[in-house]
Amino acid sequence: MQVPKNALKWFEIPVSNFDRARKFYNTVFNFELLEAHVRGNRMGLFPCDEGDGGVGGAIVEGPDAVPSQRGCVVYLYCGPDLTEVLDRVPGAGGRILHEKAPISPEKEMGYQAVFTDTEGNRIGLHSEA
Repeated sequence: MQVPKNALKWFEIPVSNFDRARKFYNTVFNFELLEAHVRGNRMGLFPCDEGDGGVGGAIVEGPDAVPSQRGCVVYLYCGPDLTEVLDRVPGAGGRILHEKAPISPEKEMGYQAVFTDTEGNRIGLHSEA
């Protein structure tokens, strides 16, 4: 198998209240999730440039979508500086678990932060500065 450009192709964040979760993510990221219905699930699609190798994902409400603070953590890209996005988390109903910090003091890998969304999921943020 050829080494892929991205390790991630698609992600889904489970939600128990679609409208509340969609409002949260729209507010925090300052964009509009597009709604779709796929295989009995209600989905809010994150904007991305899939034509240029971008990776897409969605919030998902459905019978198998169970929010959790355990398991995988998805890190969402925030552009050059995640501070603006992280600052909107508490006002939108989320809770900051880990403030912005360098990923590695030895290597320049950027910065990360972790929050809990309105549904109880742990979500990470990533930026260069």
